[in-house]
Amino acid sequence: MSDTPAGAAPKPQHHTSHQDSRSFLRRVYEFIHPGPDSKDELMETLAEAEDNRVIGAESRAMLEGVLRIADMTAGQVMVAAPRMDLIDIDAALEDIMHIVISTAHSRFPVFEGSRENIIGTLMAKDLLKLQRAPELNLRTLLRPAVFIPESKKLNDLLRDFRSRRNHLAIVVDEFGRTAGLVTIEDVLEEIVGEIEDEFDIDENDGAIYAMADGKSWRVAGNTEVERVAEHFEINLQAEGETQRFDTIAGLIAHELGHVPKRGEFYEKAGLRFTALHTVSGTVKWLKVTRI
Repeated sequence: MSDTPAGAAPKPQHHTSHQDSRSFLRRVYEFIHPGPDSKDELMETLAEAEDNRVIGAESRAMLEGVLRIADMTAGQVMVAAPRMDLIDIDAALEDIMHIVISTAHSRFPVFEGSRENIIGTLMAKDLLKLQRAPELNLRTLLRPAVFIPESKKLNDLLRDFRSRRNHLAIVVDEFGRTAGLVTIEDVLEEIVGEIEDEFDIDENDGAIYAMADGKSWRVAGNTEVERVAEHFEINLQAEGETQRFDTIAGLIAHELGHVPKRGEFYEKAGLRFTALHTVSGTVKWLKVTRI
């Protein structure tokens, strides 16, 4: 006769023993094949996975980027305050349109009085409303500015960008002063690499394109120095210089002593060369304007 009370289901003793068996086998496996104990070991595991063709090179790079941003802060990827493209709330519409067209950004911090006093964010597409209804006040088009500390972790910032459906944040230092700005693109590029938009053009053979404002040009970094000099009718390499450079990006990096970051500029022969895109330690695109 069974000892099980009437109406009670029998105890699944075999299930418990099965769970114990699986747990034991799992412990044996982990003893023989220990998992990574640190981020460096995890990076090495990813490298081995690529070598064994478990994952591809792009997948490995993306996974490493995800791990890397966990230790990075907004202050490390931001565009510094002096290089920020801002809009003055009191500027004429014509001047605002010039800034929007020449920089080709989709969002702009707006200030009043001084560059430190950020009062909101303007989306370039909202300016179309002014074209259709000139009586509108520019202030009515502003969206609230988001302020974050320099120490904010990128993984937390990316989460905030997604949850708040915001793509730009103003970075402030420990004293509450504007240190720079960071966009969702800046964060994503740390994971997937340089993100190019539909206006990006292949510059394998070098290229010089006039921009929509009629006052500036977009020049590929690997364009030959002689071609740039001929196009703008200037002399970029002075007589007596012993070291000559083939590309305009190489010349500028040498003159500055480093590869310029996005927004950094160099002036020579009456021209200002501003870095638009840098990839893998080289300048891909420059914006050129006459001083």
